[in-house]
Amino acid sequence: MDQLLTNFIRALRNADVRISTAETLDAFSTVHLVGYRDRQLLKDSLALVLPKTPDEKAAFDTCFDQFFSFRERSPLPTSDALTDDGASETTDADGAQPGNADAGGSGDSQGKRTGRGQGPSTATQSVRESADSAESLDSGEMSAAQSALGQLLTRANTIEINIAISAAGQQVNVHQIELFTQKGVYTRRILEAMGHAELQQEIFTLTTSDAIPDRRLAQDLGRRRDWLRERVRDHVEHQFLLHADVTGRRLRESLLRNLRLSTLEQRHHRLLQDLVQRMARKLVAAYSRRRKVFRRGQLHVPRTLRRNLKYDDAIFDLQWKSVKTDQPKVFAICDVSGSVANYARFMLMFLYSLEEVLPKVRSFAFSSDLGEVSDLFARNNIDDAIALALRQYGSGSTDYGQALADFRKLCLDEIDKRSTVIMLGDARNNYSDTRTDVLKEIYDRARRVIWLNPEARSMWNTGDSEMRHYSPYCHQVDECGTLTQLERVVSRLLHSQR
Repeated sequence: MDQLLTNFIRALRNADVRISTAETLDAFSTVHLVGYRDRQLLKDSLALVLPKTPDEKAAFDTCFDQFFSFRERSPLPTSDALTDDGASETTDADGAQPGNADAGGSGDSQGKRTGRGQGPSTATQSVRESADSAESLDSGEMSAAQSALGQLLTRANTIEINIAISAAGQQVNVHQIELFTQKGVYTRRILEAMGHAELQQEIFTLTTSDAIPDRRLAQDLGRRRDWLRERVRDHVEHQFLLHADVTGRRLRESLLRNLRLSTLEQRHHRLLQDLVQRMARKLVAAYSRRRKVFRRGQLHVPRTLRRNLKYDDAIFDLQWKSVKTDQPKVFAICDVSGSVANYARFMLMFLYSLEEVLPKVRSFAFSSDLGEVSDLFARNNIDDAIALALRQYGSGSTDYGQALADFRKLCLDEIDKRSTVIMLGDARNNYSDTRTDVLKEIYDRARRVIWLNPEARSMWNTGDSEMRHYSPYCHQVDECGTLTQLERVVSRLLHSQR
């Protein structure tokens, strides 16, 4: 298989472009037809078979331009005889040319970058010492390089060198880079795969030689080696941006999915909101299709035959045993006191993002007194509505007994066997009356009563926690302290509502 195209498809998938196995085979057939010679033709052809949505097409354009880019960095040092000025240019802290801005910046920053990749070797120090005395090396002949990498560098063919860097990168799997701190590791691995050790040994041997042509060659190879190191480092940085930029975000998202919401900082809220929206869209896509199939019912054979008599018994118009499905009703009761406010924020965001499959959501917030906040979500966007709910009901001492009593007055009569009541809270009641009688009434009327406790199970029934009293009157009691746990609970809720 074409390894180049395989890596490109991997980069596209990493950029959230969904590509199936069949589409991958189509891409290979396309490349077989158009080849790689005409870049624009290749891009237009692959754009017809790989991306599907406008967002994917935009991601495809960006990824293609990055993946198939060729950016000339700094010119390869020539093999001209070294003058006094030329010799002094190689004596900076890292053997790089400080006058060349494209080579990576100032000599100081250049030295730091090289220090991370690999420490200065004895051969490198010897080359610098010989460069200090380069005034005595007049123009003249140079010996021929013996190592394979030295011969490659002295041929000064940048295309050939780029191909060698790319091949070495594939050999060490540079596309698997995930963290920016791995840049030095992969730079060293690529250089080693290209034969850097043999080149270093050759430079050391030539430096200690008494022959001036050998010392000139050592000095020239040292400059070319430093140029190559910068070129490899640029290649690794490019691969990081192409492969690991999105992967790094995914690693961060994976971490946030499994962190307790109470420990998250304010700066992470925007990323978490995006996560919740994507998780909700995934659940909507899954359960909306299932509900449509379920409501269609089974094939009604007698009615189908009667309706198709006019077609001489050819079956054109199918008739189904339609089943009327009552819309489920969800009542979400959220403790929005300081200890669990973050959990309430993201659960409400989750529920109201599922309006296509959970169209009847009524939400209530409390810390002591309880009030309905459904109108806030009808008049405002989700973020503003949640902020208003937390501000209006988030103060005061937590009292679950009072909240249950208020809920009973507001809408107990509306709860029936189509209703699911979700209680979100840590059940820490400040030693007040639990009013389990009200929860029992709700339990007897509702289809399901679900209690989501954001605390770890080991903390339940400790201190003023009343979970031991509330649990008997719930159909389901779950720990729900992370987004992953919340997604699992909501998925089960949607499955039970079908």
